[in-house]
Amino acid sequence: MFFSTAPAVPKNIADISQDDASLRNFVHLWHHKALAFVNDELPQLLFILLLALIFVRIVIFFINRMNRLADQHAATNPQRASEIRTLATVIRATSYSIIGFVVLLHTLSAIHAPAAVTGVLASASVVGVGIGLGAQSLFKDIINGIFILIENQYNVGENVKLDGVSGTVENLTLRVTTLRDADGCVYFIPNSQVTAVANMSRDFSVATMSVSVDATSDPDRVLALLRATAMEVRNDPAFQSIAVADPVIPGIDAITGRMVSYPVSIRVAINQKDAILRELRRRILQSFEENGIPLGTDPTNMLLMRHDAPTDSSALNEA
Repeated sequence: MFFSTAPAVPKNIADISQDDASLRNFVHLWHHKALAFVNDELPQLLFILLLALIFVRIVIFFINRMNRLADQHAATNPQRASEIRTLATVIRATSYSIIGFVVLLHTLSAIHAPAAVTGVLASASVVGVGIGLGAQSLFKDIINGIFILIENQYNVGENVKLDGVSGTVENLTLRVTTLRDADGCVYFIPNSQVTAVANMSRDFSVATMSVSVDATSDPDRVLALLRATAMEVRNDPAFQSIAVADPVIPGIDAITGRMVSYPVSIRVAINQKDAILRELRRRILQSFEENGIPLGTDPTNMLLMRHDAPTDSSALNEA
């Protein structure tokens, strides 16, 4: 029994013609839409993007002007410079958000996507309802950020302590504050979490240190030597512009065992206390060494060892 392998019967001529006509209509439709997009929508999109770029350049221009103005005030009025930098960061973040949202809406409108525009607006409405009902922390962040700016609690470049976190303010927006500590670690703190602010960069700073001296030293002599050394640093030409008041050495602060502590404090310009403290420590060590005043030793770090005298019997055995 033989089986024939005849080829499959092709579609009829009418079906092939109908498929070709559908393909031609599809290509013609997309060609027509592409030409309409190039003639109508593309110029609108280019105009929108060009306008957005112009606004972005304007924002950048004003931000750069504000930063240069802040640099000019940095030497004479550091607080004013910090305020200008803070305002520049807030304006930049807010402007970019507004420009981006407006460009998105106009782009959807230019490509005739009313459903997309409606969806974006509806999403914005849903977000607004969510903020009112559930996302209250974001609303608190913005409100607290506004009050931080209005009350001038802290600015960019200032050293602050926010709820136990100390560092320099690197960025400040209506929602979050960015801090960098002395180790280089960056903290992002929502403004709603800022309940206590300790600003260490307002008006002046106080350079404080405690000098520990052995109890055998004469207190009057130690106080006179500390005051003289501190005044030498205060009158040094390298520190005359840093120290804004004479040093204060009130007397003995504490007695711990054989260790006597003498506090020393100098009011200095903001963020300038480290250099003057280093120089003060160096000169105090030199002065104490020259005058034979021993430094105090922490009794908690001392190890006392008892050595018993040999008994008579042991001495006789050795003999």
